[in-house]
Amino acid sequence: MSIKIQKLINSAFKDHRGYYWTSWKKGNIKNLKFKHDKFSLSKKNVLRGLHGDTKTWKLISCPFGSFLLVVVDCNKKSKTYLKWKSFLLSQKNGVQILVPPNYANGHLCLSKECLFHYKLSYKGSYNDINKQFSIRWNDPEINVSWKIKKPILSDRDRKAKLL
Repeated sequence: MSIKIQKLINSAFKDHRGYYWTSWKKGNIKNLKFKHDKFSLSKKNVLRGLHGDTKTWKLISCPFGSFLLVVVDCNKKSKTYLKWKSFLLSQKNGVQILVPPNYANGHLCLSKECLFHYKLSYKGSYNDINKQFSIRWNDPEINVSWKIKKPILSDRDRKAKLL
């Protein structure tokens, strides 16, 4: 499967005090101008998503804890339409994932708490919730292997449509 997701690894410095790393530096990702950042703090077994839109690039990282990130190709013209990939993100592994427009993403908190961070790049104004699409986390057509049967969900995610 050839999904256009980029996986990046931060170079982190670790010593007896903890970790120190740079999450992003101008020039690391060409042709993208990040406009703002967002964070969400979740407790274990919280599942957020699957959400996306048609114009936003998202650079996703995990500054604290760990989570399973799932990314789904939602471009109906793509050869990999509805195919998904999963990634383990944590403060220890320094993995970042660059998710393009027309892809949905969701994450499941694996640690006691986790911090989900993403930088957003888009043209024009931001596509907030009313201009985003949501797909049910357990849609059988996508068949994501979340490894959990009863996650903690928001109303938005519980009521998301099946394809």
